[in-house]
Amino acid sequence: MGIPLSALELAIVEDGRAATEVLASTVAVTGKLEELGYHRVWIAEHHGSPAIATSSPPVLAAHLAAVTSSIRVGSGGVMAPNHAPLAIAEQFATLSALNPGRIDLGVGRGPGTFDEKIIRALRRGADPATDDEYRADVAELLGHLAGESGIRVLPGEVPTPQPWLLCSSAAGASLAAELGLPIAAAHHIRPQHTAEVLQAYRANFKPSRWREKPYVILCVETICADTDAEAAQLAGPCAVIKSSLLKGEGGDLAFPTPEQAAAHEMAPESAELVAQFTAVQAHGGPEKVVRSLKDLAAATGADELMLTTPVYDSAARARSYELVAESI
Repeated sequence: MGIPLSALELAIVEDGRAATEVLASTVAVTGKLEELGYHRVWIAEHHGSPAIATSSPPVLAAHLAAVTSSIRVGSGGVMAPNHAPLAIAEQFATLSALNPGRIDLGVGRGPGTFDEKIIRALRRGADPATDDEYRADVAELLGHLAGESGIRVLPGEVPTPQPWLLCSSAAGASLAAELGLPIAAAHHIRPQHTAEVLQAYRANFKPSRWREKPYVILCVETICADTDAEAAQLAGPCAVIKSSLLKGEGGDLAFPTPEQAAAHEMAPESAELVAQFTAVQAHGGPEKVVRSLKDLAAATGADELMLTTPVYDSAARARSYELVAESI
């Protein structure tokens, strides 16, 4: 296919396992990604979640960078409303100084949590950041990274981390275009917005110090196994969570075991929503998954594919990444 493959890792919590074990598994999966030739691995920001153990992307990224040597490492993403822009700039500039040429700073505006108590414990208020507040945070962050804010982030010449904007709407894509940033399009969250996101981004892109031309990572939910049936079984736990999210119920839910997922009775309307979502992602055996990924790349003109593989077992997750890499 001739397109780079990358991964978005979530550090999914298996039943009865502590963060110590979960994060160790994430480290092992990252080592496998590097061995398979994946271009980059990003870590998402989630707070207080029983299902995901990635509350601090810069700390986890620092460790992943330290135990690898070639794969790019970064955030997918840091939630800008949760942190002071200078703090983000200092963290990722330090990472870049320690790992020159390997650090990505993906920034988004999602909540990172649905718990009001946690939201208040972070720097933000209870209400979502407005468009103007988000725009101001991103602009301030870029000013710090570019050395244009009047504040010394680190002494001397330090390699700058590559900034990215995570986009699931035309508004976010337009902001990325205005600032001349590369984007990661969240097809794995809101596939119904993908075409609009890419059109807004490419039509309005302005060259900048960060990119001369538009660059699109397309993030795709990808669950690959030796057979279509096995992949469907692996997707069961995520489907249970997805059924609640697609109905707009929100909330951070525990990731069910495969046995719990198999016993779960899903309402017909929920099952239909999940099936519609899955149809535009990449689930199945190697042949089916590769065909789906190729079709998505061709339809969107993506420069890079980022696979996110929300399966319960980390060994199965690593195997999915392996099957895709070998098949493509």
